[in-house]
Amino acid sequence: MRYLEIPPLPGSDLGTGRRVSAIGLGTWQFGSREWGYGLAYDDGEAARIVARALELGVTLFDTAEVYGFGRSERILGAALRTAGADLDRIVVATKIFPAMPVAPVVQQRAVASAGRLGVRRIDLYQVHQPNPVVRDATTMRGMRALQDVGLVDQVGVSNYRLERWKAAEAALGSPVLSNQVQYSLAHPQPAADLVPYALREGRVVIAWSPLAQGLLTGKYDEDHRPTGGVRATNPLFLPENLRRAAPLVAVLREVAAAHGATPAQVALAWVLRHPCVTAIPGASSVEQLEHNVAAADLVLADDEVGALSEAATAFQPVGGPRAAVSMLRERVRA
Repeated sequence: MRYLEIPPLPGSDLGTGRRVSAIGLGTWQFGSREWGYGLAYDDGEAARIVARALELGVTLFDTAEVYGFGRSERILGAALRTAGADLDRIVVATKIFPAMPVAPVVQQRAVASAGRLGVRRIDLYQVHQPNPVVRDATTMRGMRALQDVGLVDQVGVSNYRLERWKAAEAALGSPVLSNQVQYSLAHPQPAADLVPYALREGRVVIAWSPLAQGLLTGKYDEDHRPTGGVRATNPLFLPENLRRAAPLVAVLREVAAAHGATPAQVALAWVLRHPCVTAIPGASSVEQLEHNVAAADLVLADDEVGALSEAATAFQPVGGPRAAVSMLRERVRA
């Protein structure tokens, strides 16, 4: 397993005793009905996935209070305890949903998340998305208070544009360590600004949906579309977008064949080519987890990165109102 090089942070174990693995584990699917994995997954496979992740050297485990309305945090916390995880060596990250992110609420919700996780300290506490009305000043006052009492180690944000990330740091008065954003070959935009900023300032970009919910695995095409769960409502899986993605998937397959790897592993390796980026794919099984983790050691040649980047730029999926109309038509046909 490869680990990120994070500069030592004052008053923090990150960058010293705790290392952030290049591949982490996203746990949106734990306890969440929208993924459709069921109780058998929640009660058994989830714990096996966490235990195997620890064995493979995964140190970053990401969840959120809204995943399964707290069930993901509970399932993850229980799985870590059952596996005997050394909480002083791993990074447990969760997120507050900013419905009313004023300082007192931020503090109360952090206490609740820590209780569900069963931890004394949240290693990385993130604002799940920017609130369009409430500025970050009051949110970061709550975060600073949590750091002062030792309940939170590092502060992060999620789905923030670069300027708002910088504004959040100014409000906190210290580094906002990470920004968790949608980043993949299907959504390559963070490579233009967020990644260079993280490289320059010693910050971290956490890539969620690094496989674009499976689009980049090569499993789906116009004739083989997802039929249920989250993917069925994702515009990326509209027939037109699957057609448009075909050239990108073809490049993934070509590069994968050259490495004896899978398209998914190549897609992850492309995201991880920068030392400030970690990816948090989910896993439906232990086997999928193992394949994801192996991608951390896959090194792509410069020409392969160039070909993949060019194909990513050329992929222009249908979005906005046009995608909404297409989705409605698909539902009517079903």
